[in-house]
Amino acid sequence: MAFELPPLPYPKNALEPHMSAQTLDFHHGKHHQAYVTNLNNLVKDTPMASQSLEQIIKATAKDESKSGIFNNAAQVWNHTFFWNCMKPNGGGNPPGPLADKINAAFGGLDKFKEQFKQAAVTQFGSGWAWLVSDGGQLKITKTPNAVNPMAQGQTALLTVDVWEHAYYLDFQNRRPDFVQTFLDKLVNWEFVAGNLSKAA
Repeated sequence: MAFELPPLPYPKNALEPHMSAQTLDFHHGKHHQAYVTNLNNLVKDTPMASQSLEQIIKATAKDESKSGIFNNAAQVWNHTFFWNCMKPNGGGNPPGPLADKINAAFGGLDKFKEQFKQAAVTQFGSGWAWLVSDGGQLKITKTPNAVNPMAQGQTALLTVDVWEHAYYLDFQNRRPDFVQTFLDKLVNWEFVAGNLSKAA
């Protein structure tokens, strides 16, 4: 069965003024769709056509000969995860158990934001910044291009996309402002907390 572009979990204009409908139109409707289309073309008539994205990512992560499949499968997964990391009227404070974990790991929400923003801003070129659970410990990581924590045995809890197409229409070259806005106004902490409870 062919992979399909998952619908956004909110209307295209729901994240305005922080992320425009135009950005979501291009980012979801064009970029995300292209990864889905490419993946379907690459796995057509192979055993992978019937596998899950997670199975494909894990099977191809360390196989250079399948880098095209990995890149497209991971980007389909990463983007779907990213959309769910945001919500209208997001930001604010994480719920109790997650807040406790963040405080223990980073010394408070503000320090977490500083470190997460630093990772996102210093990711050279295209890529992602992540909050992950690694053996039960919260860590901040960054990955280039399509790489995601699943390929490294970690569980993703939160991500921000720092490919230029994620922010250029709204923020031009101001990646730090985009990441700060993401953290302060867009993060869906309930989704992050749900990911943490599954990782525990």
